[in-house]
Formats: sequence, C-alpha cells, structure tokens
Amino acid sequence: MTKKKMNILIVEDDEDLNKAYQMIIASDGHEVSSAYDGKQALELLKNGLKPEIIFLDLRMPVMDGIAFLKEYDTASNDAIVVVFSNYDAQNEVDQAFELGAHRYVLKARAAPKELLRIITDISHESDD
Repeated sequence: MTKKKMNILIVEDDEDLNKAYQMIIASDGHEVSSAYDGKQALELLKNGLKPEIIFLDLRMPVMDGIAFLKEYDTASNDAIVVVFSNYDAQNEVDQAFELGAHRYVLKARAAPKELLRIITDISHESDD
C-alpha cells in the first residue's frame, strides 16, 4: 500500500520547533506549510491553503490556539486539528475539543515517530 501524501499546516510560535516539525514531516513526503501564530494561520487559510491536518500549538502570542479554533470553523472545514502544548492544562485541552480539535499531544511526547504515526493514523482514517 502506498503512503498517502498529506497537506499539513504547522502552527507553532517556537521557531526551532516549527522548523523541526516542518523538516520531520516533509522528510516523510508530505507537503508542509507553517505559521507562527493563529492569526497568520487564518490568513494562510483565507488565502486558499487547504490542509488535511493542522498541528496547532495552544499557547502562542498574537492569537493562541483557542482563539484560532473560535475563528476557524471546524464543522465546515475538512482539516483534522491536532492540538499540542508543553503544558498539561486540561481545561485548555477540553476547550479545544469543544471547539472541534480531534487529538491532543503533549509536546514532550511529540517525538518525530509520534508525529508521523499521527499523520499515518489520520491518513488511514480518511481512507475509511
């Protein structure tokens, strides 16, 4: 079975992490775009970017992940939103799920293999 190439948006304010996630995901053959806050991500989406997966940091300056989810209508968009954070803040995670996020990953556990496994899992789910 050939691996499905996915279009992925990384929304992460930490420049080093953003670039690392981009490299890991691109090296697995996927198309990757990135933004450094929710406002920049919304602009990319308004300008026609159609990701299948959005990896969304919850805590960012300018516009955080919760504010992004309030603006981004998950019900009328096809992207699967995976939120991640360095903080184990259950109330933020619960709020993200209420706003349409599909998964949560603690950044400490977001090793390259874990990110790629999530992408593969979502790819298989979208085949069903």
